[in-house]
Amino acid sequence: MDKELPNMKNLLCGWGVWMMILLGNVALAQNARPNIIFILTDDQSVGYMGCDGNDIVQTPNLDQLAAEGLYFKQAYITSGICTPSRVSMLLSQYERKHGVNFNSGTSVSEEAWEDAYPLVLRRNGYYTGWVGKNHAPVGQGGYTSGVMEQSFDYWYAGHRHLSFYPKKRHEIFKHAQANTQPEVLLEGALDFLSPNEQKLEGAIHFLEARPEDKPFCLSINFNLPHDAGSGTMRSLKDDDELYRTGYADAEIPLPPNYVAKADIVTPKLPTDLLKVQHRQVGYDYVDDPTSYRKRYTRHLQAMTGIDRLVGRLRARLEELDLTDNTLIIFTSDHGLFGGQFGLGGKGLCYQQVTHVPLIIFDPSTADELPSHTTDARVQSIDLAATLLTKAGIELPQTYQGQDLSPILAGGDESDGREYIFTENLWSNHFGNPRCEAIQDGRWKYIRYYFNGTLGIHDKQAFAEDVGYGKVSPYGHDNPTTMITYRQFAEGPLQGEPTVYEELYDLQNDPAEAENLIDAKKHRKHLQRLRDAWEQHLRQARGTEPPKVLALPNK
Repeated sequence: MDKELPNMKNLLCGWGVWMMILLGNVALAQNARPNIIFILTDDQSVGYMGCDGNDIVQTPNLDQLAAEGLYFKQAYITSGICTPSRVSMLLSQYERKHGVNFNSGTSVSEEAWEDAYPLVLRRNGYYTGWVGKNHAPVGQGGYTSGVMEQSFDYWYAGHRHLSFYPKKRHEIFKHAQANTQPEVLLEGALDFLSPNEQKLEGAIHFLEARPEDKPFCLSINFNLPHDAGSGTMRSLKDDDELYRTGYADAEIPLPPNYVAKADIVTPKLPTDLLKVQHRQVGYDYVDDPTSYRKRYTRHLQAMTGIDRLVGRLRARLEELDLTDNTLIIFTSDHGLFGGQFGLGGKGLCYQQVTHVPLIIFDPSTADELPSHTTDARVQSIDLAATLLTKAGIELPQTYQGQDLSPILAGGDESDGREYIFTENLWSNHFGNPRCEAIQDGRWKYIRYYFNGTLGIHDKQAFAEDVGYGKVSPYGHDNPTTMITYRQFAEGPLQGEPTVYEELYDLQNDPAEAENLIDAKKHRKHLQRLRDAWEQHLRQARGTEPPKVLALPNK
């Protein structure tokens, strides 16, 4: 027996060595997984940065990020309105599948929320943070459920709009040193990154500090240049000089195809389809060149403020020696009209709304890229699939997005999507019609459905006649609204006819000025796109009912 002890001791020692090697390899593998920073702006159309063609705005840090990473020249959202677009990014699903919008009367169920990419990353060892704006209702009661706050290790955010001065609107920000939105969000982002110095009062921490041995995922969500943010800028005496006088002397040109309200002769869409008289008043600044230029100047100031955050953030990553293993995504939830063809706001399927900026800096491949721009067609639902793949995590079966890793590794256009499908189910009392679009690299087809929704001004007039009082602009949380929204989504799948169609040659008419729907010489392209539309419509809807919860009736 005694003779066997040395052998047993050697055996145990050998096992110990192997365990140390195994654990070391596991730790190495965990450390090798990329950190992730996802920066999402609000209502940022293509053309708000130097790197995508704006020669007025100063965005040196974003331009550098694009020059070092990969700028996607053909990136598109799936829904042209805030909430459904953001939910689509989180769940990697088209709106028809996840079933949440302002007019749906629903929130994301906790079951569906389990597949949101930040939660999947957290379950797989990531330290997660959310800073800024949340516009995704989750759980029973939506924004009041507390589910979003509990879904992250670090939470420094407010629900819905933030205003340019978020301390006045949300309790969580009141201890911030800064007053203006980009700077308040920067405080939260830097606080999240600090491994041992969590000092920001108000932020919610589920761990005392960011573990240095775990990869992290930080989401930074702006409410800018959205007009709910830029429209509240006031040039206060304590504001940074940028927000008081920035771009004051710049010559601001009107957008191509701009038409003032007073000069509209032929509306872009039939008046019984797009009921512009009920448009949200927050977008009325586009009606006049003077008010447009004032607001656009605010947009430029906001973009430079966002750019400064990106610069400070990257400098902090360098100080913490995190640059070589941190993947950065910069994009927007959708674009916005600025008076082109007399249009304002969003919620349509035109390029001005659906085409968004997208920069991805992947340090593992950036130095080997043959080009720092790509023509590959991609969509916002592809981002979650890409992040999980880069983290070595199997994608949930509910995902509809595609992994962009081959493109990030230097792939070409063929690694992107053949077709882009976008939709708008936000047909409500602000006058927007339902529509869907399908496009390839050159041709785009848009189809519209009957718009029988009563406008906000008509509703308010009736309410006053019967003594009801003020109609809430977003008072959609009731069973009737849910049923109507579901029919909006299902009708086209059941053969609901279109009432108006458009066909555009994006190569020769990128502004979508000339509708070629009746041009006989393009009929083959039209039929091909109609066939692709039906196929992608069914794919977008999927086969399972949306996993949603009813919001409280108001």
